[in-house]
Amino acid sequence: MNEKSIINEIKILAMDRDMTLTRVAELLSQKLNKKYSMNNLSQKLRKETIPYKEIKLIAEILDYDIRFIDKKRMH
Repeated sequence: MNEKSIINEIKILAMDRDMTLTRVAELLSQKLNKKYSMNNLSQKLRKETIPYKEIKLIAEILDYDIRFIDKKRMH
């Protein structure tokens, strides 16, 4: 299975919205009401230590929805 890294996934989604990771970090900062730099975001994504809450906020910022799909029901 060819797994994509979360940082590449987020970069692709951001590019699809004409947004940079820097801008995503700025908007994340506003939503979390705390300082959140592009370096901080990039590091969390690279190390895959980003909390799910923040992934959900990033999805919201980029106007995406995260869904869990029952694989058993797909077939």
